[in-house]
Amino acid sequence: MAKNELTLEELAKQIYQGAGGMGNVESIVHCMTRVRMKVINDDLVNVSELKAIPGVLGVVEDEQLQVIIGPGKVNKVAQEMVDLAGVKLGEKLPSASATTASSSASGKDRVNERAQEMKAAQKSKQKPSKIKSVLKDISNIFVPMIPAFVGTGIVAGIAAVLANLVTAGTLDAGTWQQYIDVMNILKNGMFSYLVIYTGINAAQVFGATPTLGGVIGAVVMLTGMNPEAPLKNLFTGEALAAGQGGILGVIFAVWLLSIVEKKLHKVVPDAVDIIVTPTLSLIAIGLIEIFFIMPLAGFISDGMVGGINWVLGVGGAFAGFVLGTLFLPMVMFGLHQILTPIHVQMIDETGRTLLLPILAMAGAGQVGAALALWIRCKKDKELTEMIKGALPVGILGIGEPLIYGVTLPLGRPFITACIGGAVIGMIGNVGAIAIGPSGAALIPLISDGKWLGYILGLLAAYAGGFVATFFFGIPKDRLEKEELATETATVNEVPEKAVPQASAESVTILSSVADGTVVSLDKASDPVFAQKMMGEGYFVEPENGHIYSPVTGVISSVFPTKHAIGITTPNGLEILLHMGINTVDLGGTPFDVKVTEGQQVTPDTLVAEADLEAIKAADKETSMIVLVTNMDRVKNFVLEKTGKAKAKAPVMDVKA
Repeated sequence: MAKNELTLEELAKQIYQGAGGMGNVESIVHCMTRVRMKVINDDLVNVSELKAIPGVLGVVEDEQLQVIIGPGKVNKVAQEMVDLAGVKLGEKLPSASATTASSSASGKDRVNERAQEMKAAQKSKQKPSKIKSVLKDISNIFVPMIPAFVGTGIVAGIAAVLANLVTAGTLDAGTWQQYIDVMNILKNGMFSYLVIYTGINAAQVFGATPTLGGVIGAVVMLTGMNPEAPLKNLFTGEALAAGQGGILGVIFAVWLLSIVEKKLHKVVPDAVDIIVTPTLSLIAIGLIEIFFIMPLAGFISDGMVGGINWVLGVGGAFAGFVLGTLFLPMVMFGLHQILTPIHVQMIDETGRTLLLPILAMAGAGQVGAALALWIRCKKDKELTEMIKGALPVGILGIGEPLIYGVTLPLGRPFITACIGGAVIGMIGNVGAIAIGPSGAALIPLISDGKWLGYILGLLAAYAGGFVATFFFGIPKDRLEKEELATETATVNEVPEKAVPQASAESVTILSSVADGTVVSLDKASDPVFAQKMMGEGYFVEPENGHIYSPVTGVISSVFPTKHAIGITTPNGLEILLHMGINTVDLGGTPFDVKVTEGQQVTPDTLVAEADLEAIKAADKETSMIVLVTNMDRVKNFVLEKTGKAKAKAPVMDVKA
């Protein structure tokens, strides 16, 4: 190391300092040569200081603050920066208030005492389990793919219905086959290369290089293997088959890639890092994937064929329940392809496969589970939007969007969906004359005119998945979100006599509730606010505890814990002033509310005094959040001002 050269830790700390401190950096990523930071307040960035740091080659101010380090070294610096912040690349860093809160800050004794109790309780109660952590990673991998799942899934469902109608003789192949082929080409653009998309997204989640993740995903396709001299399965001696290991095998391999890549970045010299690290990473993980992960999945597949044949030999309700329960987990591990020869053998011997309709009931259970989630978590906008998109596809027999986007990431709904569908699968005795997608698309292939029985079975499976999930499958954290949203609704309940009469279309001006910094709502640390589940708005990081009304209107409610105040405007908008984040735990102690229900207020009205030091001492954030909670009345809104602002200054226009 040169005499004036900084260590990685020193360089990372100085870059933070030049960027306005760690609390001013929202997220960090890197490219080939630059550390790219999304900063909260551009005014706090000292470009001259950044350029003077030894090891920094230049600075670019654009949508992101870009600090040029150079190839080979940049990834190590970026990794050191996120390690210091305790997050992953691309994740949101802790807010300034959270990183600067001091345990020695003064505050009221009761708040301090209760804060310590709450902190200890939260650590023991909310520490995520390994299973929840894995499911969260799976969700982060597949949620970005939902639009493609939905679009290609609907196309695939339509193609399946037409193809099945052709197989059944209802449609003429000469007329319809070309249309079916075109739709299958569109569908295969997603589903044939799903392992590649999964590898890319998994690499982003685990902190590996996305393109390397895509290559690891593509490995399971075995596109370079000579079919005349295939690679052998080390467990059985037979030829490897493309796709063995499935989606979860790819995710596991990319997770290993992230570990290997990070370790190599630390030991490989900067000058050759860009050459050596990706090469060694691909070789190491590729060999593990080809000669361990895929063979292991193939070995399990071969063993399961014998087990499935035994279950089919037992037959009856037992076979229907077991196969219905295990089918979707088999899809996850890429093992469902082993059922194809069984279907073919059944069709050759009896003219129909009894197995396919049973498995269709498992998919139908997912549809019912999604409906239950929609009803129980109707205020969770992100979840309900995903369900809306995935349901039509699921009904047509394309299960991936519901599995990977909805039920599997939540854990419990996936299990209750499998059980609910499997119970209906116990009924059995309905066959299909050919292999095809399940769900409603399978109806044209049902044998012996029993399509009505199959439809009734699907409806019953929907009901089974719905009931099991509605009562036993809703995760606790989702129910807590619903309770929080209900809290908002309670705050905004207005006494009939106090509600001002709505007028014709008008513009309502919302103001800064305190001296401080106005920030866009999507930068809030609480995902319920940041994802705008409860409405649009903004928040203010206050400089003092004098909190004013954001709008002219009537106080509709003051929540018992004093941290939330509801206001109704003359044109019927419902405004929520939420003082601090997670401050409901403090029992109202830091807040001295100055208004009562039914009182007329304006932006000049002091509605509360907040003890900011006491809130910080309790390890809570002081963000003063302003929301419009009845967005159905809003025609347009514009956040006119962010950054420094005085209390009562106009910041947002809302047209109702």
